[in-house]
Amino acid sequence: MNPVFSVRNPRTGQNDYSFRIVQPGEIRQTATDARSAAADWSAKPPEGRCAVLAIWRDALLASRDELVQALIDDTGRKRESVLEFDAAVAGLSRWIERSPALLVEPPVRNSVVKPMTMTPASAPLGLVAVISPWNFPMLLALIDAIPALAAGCVVMVKPSEFTPRFVEPLRRTIESVPALSRVLRFVVGDAQTGAAMIDVADAVCFTGSVATGRVIARHCADRLIPVFLELGGKDAAIVLEGADVPRAARAIAWGGLANAGQSCLSIERVFVVEAVYAAFVDALVAEVKQLRLAWPDVDTGEIGPIIAARQADLIREQLEDALRRGARVLVGGRIETHGGGLWCQPTVLVDVHADMRVMTEETFGPLLPVMRCRDAEHALSLANDTEFGLSGAVFGPREQAMALAQRMECGAVSVNDASLTAIVHDGEKQAFKHSGLGASRMGDSSISRFRRRRMLIENAALTHDPWWFAARTPTGPAP
Repeated sequence: MNPVFSVRNPRTGQNDYSFRIVQPGEIRQTATDARSAAADWSAKPPEGRCAVLAIWRDALLASRDELVQALIDDTGRKRESVLEFDAAVAGLSRWIERSPALLVEPPVRNSVVKPMTMTPASAPLGLVAVISPWNFPMLLALIDAIPALAAGCVVMVKPSEFTPRFVEPLRRTIESVPALSRVLRFVVGDAQTGAAMIDVADAVCFTGSVATGRVIARHCADRLIPVFLELGGKDAAIVLEGADVPRAARAIAWGGLANAGQSCLSIERVFVVEAVYAAFVDALVAEVKQLRLAWPDVDTGEIGPIIAARQADLIREQLEDALRRGARVLVGGRIETHGGGLWCQPTVLVDVHADMRVMTEETFGPLLPVMRCRDAEHALSLANDTEFGLSGAVFGPREQAMALAQRMECGAVSVNDASLTAIVHDGEKQAFKHSGLGASRMGDSSISRFRRRRMLIENAALTHDPWWFAARTPTGPAP
């Protein structure tokens, strides 16, 4: 009998849901079944695949309330769950609209080697394994799966074992579209389930921690298959002299504290130049003091619970390290228990130093450490002094802010706003440093990740090529 995984409810702290962990043998069979449908799916023209995806979109919209409620049950927060569902459907709509044109093969062209012609062609990678995290369970399960399907791949998805409740209602929408149910499979399990998926996949997409990303990258390297990694972040915001301070404070409060800071693109470090430091800190504290925990009612308050209980220990350790080494809490600074769930008060820290754990390790919680800087160059140096390079933000006069943004060592920089990659999914970007690996999962090029390029090279002249062995006149009897 398969082992059963019990799932904790982030609002109550109780294990109130369980699922049967899919075993490696079942993964192999699922992969075989999906591969049996791969030829028919990839042979469909892009418009045909998009027609199937459009039917599925209708099924998703018809199940909106059920899916949003499942996401609320998984994560304990409502506002972000509604936004998550809507963002996932918007992404699906974008690929339905865009992918047919993006998948048109380039025209035949002449080679520089005469008289050769080159006919570009491509083929889907095959079976793509998607392993997704718990902070936005539906959106991040589909952000790679949908373009892979549009590109002609078949897909197997394993969401996080901490947030599996949305899978059942999502499966029902998939099963209502027979052509899709053959090529998109969701499985539930733990780390061993994910490892078994990598063993049978032709390519892997993973979103999660740097540590787990390294393990998956090694596994894929052993199999010599492509891997696309979206990993951790420690995003910095820089506030320059001349910035609109109230706007910067409001944007950074949202960028750092939305979803209780449980996002790889959350603002986790704030560097403010001396001239506006005091005014910015006052404005940020005023913004954060207005935020409330979404307790006891999920419809009230802005800050949801800590989804994964183990994250609370890391947040607590970072707070204790900072306070022990001289940091001060201006608002928040506590992890509390309400109704059995774990909640972290939205927090502003000052008098922090660059080598504190809260400034060097990913937090994944609602902490905003603010550091005073001499000038823009000092702020940029501190912002770039990290192993992470996912995204960042700069606030200030446009010309100066844009110039500084160009020098930030990360894949996306929001200018006079924060965490815009949570909203803008059509701009291509790649992670820097340890924050990821592979082609952009955003923008039009995202779909090309899932196609392997080939070139048909034709010699139209059909004459003796000068690089062949020398032509000889046949002698003797014909064979």
